[in-house]
Amino acid sequence: MNSQQAAQLLIAARIKGPTASWRDIVPAERGGAYAIQDATLAAIGPAAGWKVGAKDSHAEPHCAPLPASGIHASGVTLRGSAWRWRCVEVEVAFRLGRDLDPKGKLLAPAELAEAFDAVLPVVEVVESRLLDGQAADPLAQLADLQCHGALVLGSPSAFAPAQLDLRTAEASLDFGTTSAAHTRGGNPAQDVWRLLSWLALHCAQRGQPLRTGQIVTTGSCIGLLPAPLDTTVRGEIAGVGAVELRFER
Repeated sequence: MNSQQAAQLLIAARIKGPTASWRDIVPAERGGAYAIQDATLAAIGPAAGWKVGAKDSHAEPHCAPLPASGIHASGVTLRGSAWRWRCVEVEVAFRLGRDLDPKGKLLAPAELAEAFDAVLPVVEVVESRLLDGQAADPLAQLADLQCHGALVLGSPSAFAPAQLDLRTAEASLDFGTTSAAHTRGGNPAQDVWRLLSWLALHCAQRGQPLRTGQIVTTGSCIGLLPAPLDTTVRGEIAGVGAVELRFER
């Protein structure tokens, strides 16, 4: 199956619900997963930003575009059967203050920091278009926009991007009055500037350079947790701000 055919299965699932197995779309390598992402975005785009992360401080990062149609302001209520998993991640995000052209090289932290004009707290909703997405091969998950469902944005913070360090970032997640998670330095990638440098070069080489106003998320600081229905979900990054949402049937 080529990337266009795989993308069509994923696009159909967004409309009708999951009908395909991950085995129907899994590519042979990362380049194939990114090609499926591109074909999907061409149909449902444009991109309002990117998600980037890494399994640890040495692993090669991975990324996916964030469709503008899935971006929401804090306080949103997400309703309906599309939210099967209701899994959430609390993350640090950056907003681009200008277009970013790395000119074919990995940029230094100081160069990167100048390109971002705000830090904001976000909650990513993790979801799959595949019947068996939770058991899927990692390359199939990557092809499915790395299981991106929606992104809920908190308010931009005056916190300077250059001051943000994932190794010391303190994050919390509450379901109503119950604390679900509280971490310090919980993002496995640890070095945010390594992630952003890799992403800037990757996107430019992919023909989709980072643009003014786009949001870049940097991976979960609290792991991945399923949220209950009819309960306020509140994520917070200390010193940056808070963000809220709800799930209803």
